[in-house]
Amino acid sequence: MSGHVIISHGLESGPEASKAAALARVAGALGWTHERPDYRDLDVLGPLGDVPGRILRLGARAHLATRKPLVLAGSSMGAYISGHVSREVPVAGLFLMAPPVALDVAPGPLHAAMVPTRIIHGWEDELIPALDVVRWAQRRQDTLLLVPDSHRLAAHVEFCAEEFGRFLQMLAS
Repeated sequence: MSGHVIISHGLESGPEASKAAALARVAGALGWTHERPDYRDLDVLGPLGDVPGRILRLGARAHLATRKPLVLAGSSMGAYISGHVSREVPVAGLFLMAPPVALDVAPGPLHAAMVPTRIIHGWEDELIPALDVVRWAQRRQDTLLLVPDSHRLAAHVEFCAEEFGRFLQMLAS
């Protein structure tokens, strides 16, 4: 089985960001189609950007992609919107990097579909405390990988890509 992946970038980033590009490369190599929506026009609208607008944009793309198994992946704000959209459309899985689990913005704390989910988070994340993510993942019994890195996971781009490949292979089997 292969399917379609939508990879959402974080704030102050873009679709060509290193993690998004690495995930797309792995998805393509495994036979999954993929896309990386651009949210930069929405991100300039306030300190956290237009979060509901991001959710609407991803939701529209996800609704078009439901003819084959769909995986939503994202980093930071991209992880946040992926989680919320996973409750609106059928998804096969979620791959979340540095997810903000307790954002004080509409639609509120992170909620996500109960589907296979893999999370990668930095122990030294300066924006989202690792223990908040541990508690969130524990309630859901998600697979959580904690690495010695900051919010951007810059030292773990290849690790994230390799883990994403393992996640897609697990979903395909």
